[in-house]
Amino acid sequence: MMQHAGDVITVLTTDHREVEEMFTELEGLRGGGDHARRKELTEKVISELVRHSVAEEAYLYPATRKFIPGGDALADREIEEHAESERLMKELEKADPADPAFDHLLGRLIATVREHIHEEESELFTQLVQHVEVEELHALGKKITAMKKIAPTRPHPAAPDSPPVNKLLAPGTGLVDRIRDKLSGRSTG
Repeated sequence: MMQHAGDVITVLTTDHREVEEMFTELEGLRGGGDHARRKELTEKVISELVRHSVAEEAYLYPATRKFIPGGDALADREIEEHAESERLMKELEKADPADPAFDHLLGRLIATVREHIHEEESELFTQLVQHVEVEELHALGKKITAMKKIAPTRPHPAAPDSPPVNKLLAPGTGLVDRIRDKLSGRSTG
């Protein structure tokens, strides 16, 4: 078996594990009085999820369409799941951690993202390994890593989520988000 370190699957799976660690910590804080930590950790997980999603939409899903038989339907489903997560993240950003609605929204986001991760890892990644050359998987890993560095850090549910428009808008939106994060003191990781 060829080495997969640095390929798209390794890069994205590492992201998934980091997000799961934050989810676990957030679940441990549920209903607790440390509202500042809950808000900070929620902002961090939202930032990571947004960067991850933008990178997937820019490179992973176009590759899914190109290389995997029936890839259009698979990519469309993944993009719709991202859209649902973004809507939840936008609502969560506005919610007060002391409000019971915060826990409800957070629980919905965690369940939605966990289901998405499970589907991606068990279905999409398996098919990528079967249909995509190792060199291409590594190239995709590099592209996704680079995109995450310039991607937005806040949810933008109305933003385009398919190439080429998303690739053109992501760096500018990402810059604006980072400026907003800096000025507001928002935790983004």
